[in-house]
Amino acid sequence: MLLIRPIMRLVLLAAAALALSACASLTERTGLPPSLERAEALERAGDAAGAARVYEELAGENSGAERNALLLRAARGYLAAHHAEDAARVLGLPEGPLSAEQSIERALSNAELAIERGQGREAWQQLAAIAEPRSAAQAARYHELQARAALAAGPPGGPAGAAPEEVGPHIALLLPITGRAAAAAVSVRYGFMTAYYQTPTAERPRVRVYDTGTHSVADALAQASQQGADFIVGPLTREEVAAAAAFSAPRAPLLALNFLPAEQPAPAQFYQYALSPEDEARLAARRILDDHHRRGVALVPAGDWGERVLAAFKQELQAGGGELLGTAVIDASRTDYTGSITDVLRISDSTARYRRLESALGTKLQFEPRRRADIEFIFAAAQPNTERLLRPQLRFHYAGDIPTYATSDAFEPDVRANEELDGLMFPDMPWMLGGDLADAVHAATREAWPSGGPQRGRLFAFGFDAFRLAQALRRRGAPGDVSLAGLTGRLSVDPERRVRREMDWAQLHNGELRLLPAPGP
Repeated sequence: MLLIRPIMRLVLLAAAALALSACASLTERTGLPPSLERAEALERAGDAAGAARVYEELAGENSGAERNALLLRAARGYLAAHHAEDAARVLGLPEGPLSAEQSIERALSNAELAIERGQGREAWQQLAAIAEPRSAAQAARYHELQARAALAAGPPGGPAGAAPEEVGPHIALLLPITGRAAAAAVSVRYGFMTAYYQTPTAERPRVRVYDTGTHSVADALAQASQQGADFIVGPLTREEVAAAAAFSAPRAPLLALNFLPAEQPAPAQFYQYALSPEDEARLAARRILDDHHRRGVALVPAGDWGERVLAAFKQELQAGGGELLGTAVIDASRTDYTGSITDVLRISDSTARYRRLESALGTKLQFEPRRRADIEFIFAAAQPNTERLLRPQLRFHYAGDIPTYATSDAFEPDVRANEELDGLMFPDMPWMLGGDLADAVHAATREAWPSGGPQRGRLFAFGFDAFRLAQALRRRGAPGDVSLAGLTGRLSVDPERRVRREMDWAQLHNGELRLLPAPGP
């Protein structure tokens, strides 16, 4: 049984310390006086360097233990921003006796500095001199730095020599902690480690993080195998997952955090788990059929995402006996979708008939455009900002009364903004809709972080469930034996070793969610 509250405060401290690079940059405004709130806001927004500068300014206004603590936070920020020399400068500034926790913090930052400078073997030697910290936050960082130092030191026999790391069974977590996918990776890692620390101490496996942003997937898999990984979680991006599937050397069972391309077969002991919009499009098609609708139209954004979602929806709808009367593509970079809407609803045909009749009669006629009358549903999958523009335009064009379905991508919690989406139906995960586990984790995170804390969106839930799936697969082995109620849905593993998610349905009313009952027979 998960232990929610006793560990949460510690793990969230660990995750927050690791999440300095989590989000898109928030530009630091000049001229504002330094404040702790400002630094923490910059941290949450992913501007690690800006936060570090504010912490350093605050340190100049304080003395003693408080000054040292602020300098150490500044060093962490500079390291997260890959400003090695600024980090080295700040790490030399603390004065006077440091507390035991501060001494460990500085030692860990010095080891991370060595990694940033490409000195993996030196970093390993520094870490070997540090006893494993007792606090959850520092222990999580200690183990991650061990894995990074081992990767930076190179393979055995390489020029730098192998890091003398203890080999033993562990879960290897492969994520692009640095690079273009860093924000998503940090959110996944945060959820993963939250689930880890909620597990009873005696049942926790060793976990090591391997950064695929600085090393190839093949190198990370080889290193994890050499160090004794008995289960691998990751990598994250589609390109990385394809590379992992092509890895030909022996490795432990692997739970990839994305799906392989349809044309690429999965190798042995290769599980796949993803928050797939295509899977949700299939769920939408089945729900439409279960609601006794058969004929309808679809609107999707232009581009690869829209093409994949539409193809999955159409295939599932037609397989169940449904018919897609028409499709339209909308340009999400614009705000007016009139052309696409009138074409797919055949309003443009109604207008053309009116103009031909008026011309033939040579007189002005009273006219109200009409849409085609045989549409039983609309599938309108899009991102939230696009959906909030599309839905009222559908109402304007006489389609507000047609049942409209989407994927969860259309929804983000914002009551006022979501008023425009009134009536929209979509599937979503318990983390967003609520449930016993989700409510317990939400309550615990609010208690630990009353002022907000790091981001906890769908990718947090994805990482949380990835850890629980890894534990289940390690214990049970056979895919058919794995079934659990997670934050991302009711999870099971099919014979092709793909994780399937079943989710509940919701509808928006006045900006607020209402759960929909299961469809009738």
